[in-house]
Amino acid sequence: MAIASSSLLLHVEQPRWPPALHHLRSRAFSKEHSFSAVQNRTRNVRVSLSRAEADISEEEIVIVGAGIAGLATAVSLHRMTVKSEDGRELRSFTFKDEDESQEVRAVERRILLETLANELPPGAVQFSSKLEKIGRSENGDALLDFEDGRQLLATIVIGCDGIRSPVAKWMGFSEPKYVGHCAFRGLGYFPDGQSLEPKVNYIYGRGLRAGYVPVSPTKVYWFICFNSSSPGPRISDPSVLKKQAKELVRNWPSELLNLIDLTPDETIIRTPLVDRWLWPAISPPASTGKAVLVGDAWHPMTPNLGQGACCALEDAVVLARKLAKAFKSEPAALEAALRSYERERWFRVFPLTIRANLVGSLLQWENPVICSVRNNFIVPKLVRIGTMLEHTNFDCKPLQAS
Repeated sequence: MAIASSSLLLHVEQPRWPPALHHLRSRAFSKEHSFSAVQNRTRNVRVSLSRAEADISEEEIVIVGAGIAGLATAVSLHRMTVKSEDGRELRSFTFKDEDESQEVRAVERRILLETLANELPPGAVQFSSKLEKIGRSENGDALLDFEDGRQLLATIVIGCDGIRSPVAKWMGFSEPKYVGHCAFRGLGYFPDGQSLEPKVNYIYGRGLRAGYVPVSPTKVYWFICFNSSSPGPRISDPSVLKKQAKELVRNWPSELLNLIDLTPDETIIRTPLVDRWLWPAISPPASTGKAVLVGDAWHPMTPNLGQGACCALEDAVVLARKLAKAFKSEPAALEAALRSYERERWFRVFPLTIRANLVGSLLQWENPVICSVRNNFIVPKLVRIGTMLEHTNFDCKPLQAS
């Protein structure tokens, strides 16, 4: 678990941020407001406390989780081809041809995270043991207990700790629901450089689909999504994962199989796909007192629209804007700001979660007749990419310190 003091970590596609964002970050991380981000990942590492002599370290804001959502929140506060499984091209197009406003850029997750982390001052990330539980102090502040016995007192807790978020569980959220699909993901590595065109490639089968896209001169991201009645056992052996992935697509284009062979062990994973539908008046609120959820901790969604990390970045910007205004007001304004953030973001993330689920269900059809209709009529003649990508249009407005 990593604690980032007086800063936030973020993974972004480009290292350049608008001047307004830098201005807000410098203001939000002034000496008036102490800040921490907690990453629920690294264990058994000593915690650096802001008050070494105290049993309980105090911070005004603590961010639990230092992935994309956590880093983005911290920093904010401081062409495509579709083919069938036999390799036959169903449709080829560029986004600019379909909609002048659309653009797709692929970026390696590690690079995104490192870019966000580099926006933070040196020493911003500290490491601690795993977060064990969360409680309330006598004055209503959140009390975070770690496995090594250390405690952290926080005025505001921002849960950015992913789909299995302890903060979300503490706030009354149930576990995300398995949607019936699993996915293999990996990063093919070409030490002498890859020669693929800079476009997204999708391959559709029956109850099975795959895709790949270059993310750098030497790396190509790929995925295989398949139907499964259950999430199945957790597998970490890379050789087993590669064997299973190749078995699923053994008769598919050799380009995909080659990518799997060229995937370093540490980059290949198999995960069940899950989501959480935020039904109004049924689901718990995203904020309770001065605790709030961001990204997958609140609204995990399937990757069928490619909007999970994007929504986390949007959350970070909106929340930072709300908190920036609240810090200049009365203490009660902080809770109001968190509620305002929830109301604004719900109208964005709930429809996207449902849409991503439905798109995934449609793309995972198994019936051969329906798949034939999809491949020979729906994709080539009916699909309008510009309309399908309207969900990517989001104006987060510039962050300002005014």
